[in-house]
Amino acid sequence: MRNKRFDRREPEQRAEPVRQVSDARRVAYYVGLTLAGIGFVLFLSVFVTGAMRLADGPASGIGNEPIRAVAGMILIFVGVLLRGIGHSGAAGSGLLLDPQKARRDLEPFSRQRGGMLKDALDEAGVDLGQIVGQPRAPERVVMVKCRECGKLNEEDSKFCQECGAPL
Repeated sequence: MRNKRFDRREPEQRAEPVRQVSDARRVAYYVGLTLAGIGFVLFLSVFVTGAMRLADGPASGIGNEPIRAVAGMILIFVGVLLRGIGHSGAAGSGLLLDPQKARRDLEPFSRQRGGMLKDALDEAGVDLGQIVGQPRAPERVVMVKCRECGKLNEEDSKFCQECGAPL
């Protein structure tokens, strides 16, 4: 989210983040999914009826299979297109050439991906601040100086790493 103090856009251009997909997009998504499913079943039915006609013999001829195959492909194409528009919005799917609207249409999914990434990094114990270049506070390390040779050794060492003298 942008820092409002440094956001140079006009107040009417600033919008609250979109967290939900609109009902119209949701309907378009499910209608597209349904049309693609119906088209797929219609297209596959051509092969099933063709296999059944082969069992009857070569004299059975061709019925309405080509029409069903083409209608099935058209339904699949229209369904996939509607599903894409429902998922990504008109601008996010590339139907409209408007980068600002595309960013707004895709925002709920971008937030979801970012949240999932943050959850995965937290679960793996990865510090996100370290990845983006924010320095972490250095850990304090205590060292013990050897009385014989002056070498610095870790505090839990019993003998010097250089000369072997007891610490």
